[in-house]
Amino acid sequence: MESIEGQFPYPWHQHCKILHLVRHGQALHNVEGDKNPEALLSPNLFDAQLTPLGLKQVAKLRNEVHASGLFNRIELVVTSPLSRAMETASGCFGREGENAVSSSTPKIMAVELCRDRLGVRPSDMRRKMSDCCSRFPWIDFSMVDVEDDNLWNTELRESEEELAERVTKLLNWVWKRPEKEIVIVSHGLVLQHILINLLANSDFNPTLTPALCKRFDNCELRSVVILDTSKIGRERWAWLCSDDKAKDVLKQVWSSFN
Repeated sequence: MESIEGQFPYPWHQHCKILHLVRHGQALHNVEGDKNPEALLSPNLFDAQLTPLGLKQVAKLRNEVHASGLFNRIELVVTSPLSRAMETASGCFGREGENAVSSSTPKIMAVELCRDRLGVRPSDMRRKMSDCCSRFPWIDFSMVDVEDDNLWNTELRESEEELAERVTKLLNWVWKRPEKEIVIVSHGLVLQHILINLLANSDFNPTLTPALCKRFDNCELRSVVILDTSKIGRERWAWLCSDDKAKDVLKQVWSSFN
């Protein structure tokens, strides 16, 4: 499968990225929260992990990304440092049959900016960093340099505005990365905010945003093409599409600018 550089000659590939957004597989708090929303306040759901169904969803998505050729194009996997996301990232993009990565697998990096909404609910609280490193030694935790979860507030839930601001910081960080094709494994609300942010800064009809930004299912993958067209006097653009349509979308855009 061709890389972006192979598909689009210099300098076009320097101004584009493809993001593959993945929600974690079903976790215990999803099950308990569906039964009773008050259960999400239970300390028994601390850093909720994947259920047996969630593990099956991860295995299914892994098969799909290998069969489509997507696995071979991924240069970086960015994951929330919560267990359910790291289990999903490792299961989908790590080396099959081993809890590790190799030179043939993409780097997996934990980033606090893409974790779930902060505060109050124990299911969304991060483990101590030493515990995370012990359980997932193949993940790069260099972006998480604090042992305890100092972002956590037991009394106050992160506001939608604060979450939106955090997502903006995440996207700016991702845009500055050298990798061109990146997976972000995160949480439903965070992924919705990523799409809202991108589409708000594109030429999409705003009336389409609610439909395009609908809630992600567990282990659902959606692909987004991002183009920085500021060099030709236009704002950064984003297109939501299936992975196999990303190349066609880029070709259509390239044609429209020439």
